[in-house]
Amino acid sequence: MKIDAVLEVEAGDPQILIEFLLSNVNLSKSRLKDVMSKGGIWRVDKKGERSRVRRAMTDILVGEQIEIFYDEALMGAKPLHAELIEDYGQYSVWQKPFGMPFEGDDWGDYNSFIRNLSFAFDEPRDTVLLSSLDYSASGLVLIPHTRKAAAAISESIGVDFIEDSAVHYRVDVAGNIEDLDRINIDIAGEKAITNIEKVKYDERPNRSVVDVWPQTGRVRQVRSHFQAIGHPIIGDIDPEGELDDSVRLDPIRLKLVELTFLCPVTKVLKSYSTIGSNA
Repeated sequence: MKIDAVLEVEAGDPQILIEFLLSNVNLSKSRLKDVMSKGGIWRVDKKGERSRVRRAMTDILVGEQIEIFYDEALMGAKPLHAELIEDYGQYSVWQKPFGMPFEGDDWGDYNSFIRNLSFAFDEPRDTVLLSSLDYSASGLVLIPHTRKAAAAISESIGVDFIEDSAVHYRVDVAGNIEDLDRINIDIAGEKAITNIEKVKYDERPNRSVVDVWPQTGRVRQVRSHFQAIGHPIIGDIDPEGELDDSVRLDPIRLKLVELTFLCPVTKVLKSYSTIGSNA
């Protein structure tokens, strides 16, 4: 069962969120609260600002819109949990399991990495993303918690330059990729270089496993480069990242397996690897 609805709050409607939903949606009170807690209820105020609503007793106003996204299969999905590998305060390193989205979507965020992260520490922390890394990948996740730490890490993992072997992805791509060792195709007019090495080719299901070491860190560089040479990464059906519901059944086959950078806290070179891990 799926519900994808936009409901207008009109004069005479209950102006407490849970009461409004009970009068307009054919779901039980407990199920509606579950949808709220998992991020599937949105409120659009009179200014057009849209936000998730998780509190059942939220006051709502005439003229506002309430959006509900309910997918029975997703609601019953097994919870996914990221593993904290190391915490240095200014940054943390995680292992994200295959199939865990980085952020939520209209249908919820309870299984997303960002939602998991919000519960990970006793005190809230900022999340500063590095544009040189692709956070859609499973495997290693590096999260700076200050802009100073992000700037320091970017000296070795930057947009214009990534030190040799500092970032190592492993991908599954469509088809039998030719024996290339480098993809050198500009992205949005900017220099972009990705070093690659084919690990193997599986005739069934016609996929190649490829090791990848980007030398520059353009946004979505690895995905864009494999799209450009006609061997898209499995699960990356839209190179712009606007994925439809079907991708949930086949998450992107992009994994960050090794990461090396200078720790902004200890000034010591840090290396992490998931090679050999099934996560």
